[in-house]
Amino acid sequence: MDFTNKTIPNELPQLNRMLLMLMAIASGITIANIYYIQPLLGQIAGAFHITQASAGLLATLTQIGYALGLFLILPLADIMERKKLILGMLFLSALFLFTMYLSSNFVLTAVACLAIGMTSVIPQLLIPLGAKLSNEIERGKHIGIIMSGLLIGILSSRVISGIFGRYFGWKTIYLVAVCFMIALFLLLKIMLPVCETNTNMNYISSLKSMAVLPSKFPILREAAINGAMIFAAFSAFWTTLTFQLQSVFHLGTNIIGMFGLVGVTGAMLAPLSGKLSDNKGAKFIVGANIVIIFASYLCFLVFGFQIWGLILGVILLDGGVQCCNVANQTRIQKLNEAARNRITSIYMVSFFLGGSIGSFLGVSMYENFGWYGFCAVGFVTQIIAIFVHLMTKKSTSKKVGKDKI
Repeated sequence: MDFTNKTIPNELPQLNRMLLMLMAIASGITIANIYYIQPLLGQIAGAFHITQASAGLLATLTQIGYALGLFLILPLADIMERKKLILGMLFLSALFLFTMYLSSNFVLTAVACLAIGMTSVIPQLLIPLGAKLSNEIERGKHIGIIMSGLLIGILSSRVISGIFGRYFGWKTIYLVAVCFMIALFLLLKIMLPVCETNTNMNYISSLKSMAVLPSKFPILREAAINGAMIFAAFSAFWTTLTFQLQSVFHLGTNIIGMFGLVGVTGAMLAPLSGKLSDNKGAKFIVGANIVIIFASYLCFLVFGFQIWGLILGVILLDGGVQCCNVANQTRIQKLNEAARNRITSIYMVSFFLGGSIGSFLGVSMYENFGWYGFCAVGFVTQIIAIFVHLMTKKSTSKKVGKDKI
């Protein structure tokens, strides 16, 4: 099926396997831009003669930029042509990644990190577009495939970046990333369909309308809170794991980075979760996987001082978080077609904020109360998640809303 220079009518989904795979790959490659810096902070501190705390600020700025992008850029997709916006973000990503490669001082590097974060929201533009181009009976499955690419990109980026940093210097990965962005720009320019919007809403009105969406859609409120809680548990673990592996098992940073590849197992479950969401119902999948995440923390609590226990817990945690996220995305993508990207923005900002809080609480509890204190973060977040899940009534709506909001 040829997508070149075609405008896709809203009522005619057209998503073939080649385009779906390209969207998944693009999601993984672009989200990786945010995480490349994490294994390189020590080298950057040495290169700019700054403290490790100051170098850590660069990773924080990248995350802040991503949050700003989720809030400020995603709503644009509801009021302008989606392909043009995605290509624009790819172009800007390439520009700021190249700035990072050329940077010769801390200030310029900090600005580049913030900008890289803002322009790395491309996966969250592709997911609603994939939902729009999918038939309703396959929407969950397709979202799962795209999000598999997203999670693989997150988990593998640190490993790849660490290898490049060790053998070629910390800047090299950013030049490679520029090449990736250029390649994606060319491929998506050819493959993505033109997908026009049918709204006269301006940007300011679009941002203002986001304030009413959570009250209008109870499912969005539930998904936003649950998403925040599950990603808090995910981020708490991955932030704290380094300290546990170093202090208890005395492992080096290269082995710690490779440990993240275990989490790719969870990404493999995403298409299955999407398919089950289509068949069994997304709410059921969310509830079942909150229980799985809770079980992963039981595994950490009991077997967290054994390598095999950590590995088993990681498989349960990453699989549960990924499946919950896919099911939540499947639910919210059905709420309102005209507001699909603003709805995604609300969900992802909440998701990201939950992750930030989880990282902070995980490290704080670990420092003050050890491994068992960290485990408490996972249990509390999942108790909140299951409470919210059970208190929200199941939606009876089966159709995508098309009201203009």
